Amino acid sequence: MAANLSTKYLGLELRSPIVASASPLTGDPDSARLLDEAGVGAIVLPSLFEEEIVNDEVGLNRSLENGTGQFAEALDYFPAVNSLPGVGDRYLANLAAIKARSSVPVIASLNATSTGGWVHYAKLMQDAGADALELNLYRVAADEKKTAAEMDAADLDLIAAVRASITIPLAVKLSPYYSAFANFAGAAVARGANGLVLFNRFYQPDLDLDTLAVVNKVELSHPADLRLPLRWIAILRPQLGAVVSLAASSGIQTGTDVAKELIVGADVVMLASALLRSGPGHVRDVEVELRAWMDTNEYESVAQLRGSASAATAENPSAFERANYIQTLRSWSSPES
Repeated sequence: MAANLSTKYLGLELRSPIVASASPLTGDPDSARLLDEAGVGAIVLPSLFEEEIVNDEVGLNRSLENGTGQFAEALDYFPAVNSLPGVGDRYLANLAAIKARSSVPVIASLNATSTGGWVHYAKLMQDAGADALELNLYRVAADEKKTAAEMDAADLDLIAAVRASITIPLAVKLSPYYSAFANFAGAAVARGANGLVLFNRFYQPDLDLDTLAVVNKVELSHPADLRLPLRWIAILRPQLGAVVSLAASSGIQTGTDVAKELIVGADVVMLASALLRSGPGHVRDVEVELRAWMDTNEYESVAQLRGSASAATAENPSAFERANYIQTLRSWSSPES
């Protein structure tokens, strides 16, 4: 009998734990439809960035006010403009278009750093048809005047502000760099997060030695990157309980990678880099491999598989923390040995 891949994420019933994470593929209606047809459980749209909204509004105001100091009489001839489509409007229209063509839940994404008035876009995303919202916290703590406690408090206030503006489920995509990550994860849930996505990847800049210019280049994830979410999902699952959804993100390439993350307690596993490398059809390959592994190991469902080796159920729970540190270091051997 074929394994049952259905799962629940953020209270949503999904046909599969394989979710298409935010990428150029999920933001295009045609490729989003191909991902749907390939069998993903849900689609996460690319983020609407706070900076895009703010810069768009500043640029529009600057253009409208340009020259008014020298030619004030020109204002009498300027037609009234109730609204102009901006980056936010285009995002909402694209969200509505993708939602209209999808048979699976569509999750909007908001990338934010402050609790500005633009947070109302979370409500607009809900109104445009989003089944849930992923709040993407992306911040480099480079201000020497701000303490870790202040930075944490600002992020928690932002989570609470977004939660207050919507009624649909809210997931928060976190970076792994909080000083006391387990504590912050629990605080994020207390402020209204229905689920956590582990982890956000910081794209590190490079330097061109010929021009001395900063070079921004996206590096796709690699299989070794899945170890970080693997560890933290295993640790957090027994702490947060089954009511909080956990999504693994970073480094997942294959069906066995998906199995690993589900075993330690993930509800869903998100793919982006693997789909960018291999295309939407790769979803089918991942599902086939996952089903084959589950059949071989006699797992009948994702529900049975989930959390069977978390920190609460593993034979050696401390292996997810520090106890195996020395053994890991000593596990390396020279190729010549």
